[in-house]
Amino acid sequence: MTQLKELPLTTLQFYATAPYACSYLPNQTARSQVATPSHLIHADVYSELVNAGFRRSGLYTYRPYCDHCKACIATRILVEEFMPNRSQRRTLKKHEGLQVNVLYLGYQEEHYELYQRYQHTRHAGSDMDQDDQDQYMQFLVQSRVNSRIVEFRDGPSDPHPGRLRMVSMIDLLEQGISSVYTFYDTSDSSASYGSYSILWQIQQALKLKLPYLYLGYYIKESEKMSYKVNYKPIEGLIDDHWQRITEG
Repeated sequence: MTQLKELPLTTLQFYATAPYACSYLPNQTARSQVATPSHLIHADVYSELVNAGFRRSGLYTYRPYCDHCKACIATRILVEEFMPNRSQRRTLKKHEGLQVNVLYLGYQEEHYELYQRYQHTRHAGSDMDQDDQDQYMQFLVQSRVNSRIVEFRDGPSDPHPGRLRMVSMIDLLEQGISSVYTFYDTSDSSASYGSYSILWQIQQALKLKLPYLYLGYYIKESEKMSYKVNYKPIEGLIDDHWQRITEG
């Protein structure tokens, strides 16, 4: 794996945050390592940072840097070797009629309204449940890298043609696609929109001849973060080396 000291990052600085409550594991504290200044983190540099386990939230580039915990593992799917399992094949068939639009970053009220409904349903009581328009824009509509918004809408044969069902934010890297965030319509309990978004991104990486889809952090003990090992083969950045995760 490429080490930070080998990267063309001599003008960047890295600092550790103060401890804060962990968002994923109860009764745990966390810290992050942050790369600054953000205006120097352009697409090429960010691609290298992602390979070193970093992610971004808006213009904020970070990776876990906890004192006594290594539960967060950066992950990437090897898209050329990926074979959907039975459940994933059903998901692809179920949602193959969705219409997909790939857009440049920009604020749309319809997207924000879907985001609010998603947070109220899936993350009620959390900090994100209270995000106002400015916080939403800082989180998902600001980027200095090659980012896109992907809309998924009901197709013409559906009962509600054109209805917005899901929005995914992705970054296009030199070596793959990085899945930033996805939110969707939670009113249909039979839908598998989140899974379909990942499967669609795998297909796009293949079309673009990119070897990886970066899925963010896998946390075995967190129900919200453990699903990623369902997409095989998947690699994790463990002890500074990318290696296959075989559990799950």
